[in-house]
Amino acid sequence: MLDPSSERDRLISAALSLAAERPWSKITLADIAERAGCTLVQLKAHFSSKGEILAAFSRLVDNEVLQRAPRRTDGQSPRDALFEVVMCRLDVLEPYKSALKSILDSGLPEPALLGRLFAAQGWMLEAAGINSSGIDGGLRAAGLATVYASVMRTWLEDDDPGHARTMAALDRRLRRGQRTLERIEEVCSGLSRLGTGIADVMRRPWRRSSAPPPTDAAPTPPASSA
Repeated sequence: MLDPSSERDRLISAALSLAAERPWSKITLADIAERAGCTLVQLKAHFSSKGEILAAFSRLVDNEVLQRAPRRTDGQSPRDALFEVVMCRLDVLEPYKSALKSILDSGLPEPALLGRLFAAQGWMLEAAGINSSGIDGGLRAAGLATVYASVMRTWLEDDDPGHARTMAALDRRLRRGQRTLERIEEVCSGLSRLGTGIADVMRRPWRRSSAPPPTDAAPTPPASSA
């Protein structure tokens, strides 16, 4: 996934290897550049922060998942398809487990990384054949983000090669999340219908009265003189 002939990928690899050795919060951009055999000027040509380095790594993971994840089969439930995609992502991340634990233990992600992590949820939904666009898609992505964050914590502590604990936690959270999301989507569907109805009323032309407007009475002719 990471190409050693690419300067950009070498910087990403250097950041991850350092994170596997010591706390992510203690690693500087200068440390990453030195490990990659680059200068800070060379690093600056690709990234402006550690968060951007991790965001680039997340995009590479997205690509790998989209290539590896099995296509959803006819009759397969969305939950089962999503289960396979999430487990596929964790398999892709397996070689970087120690680094990711160091990064997650460092606290809240940097702003440069927050939007990217949310986008990754959308790509996992799409890989599972689930629409990620629109308001409903945003809700699905937000729901998956909470599931994924919880399950990743379990995965980081799961040393079983078969990841039995991780799979059990993922199945449990997906079932719970599906029920919650179904209730939310019912509410959103109702609000959408209400909004459509209001918009339809607002688009209608104002009705005018069919009766003609009143006019002034015609003047009475003067009486003729005898």
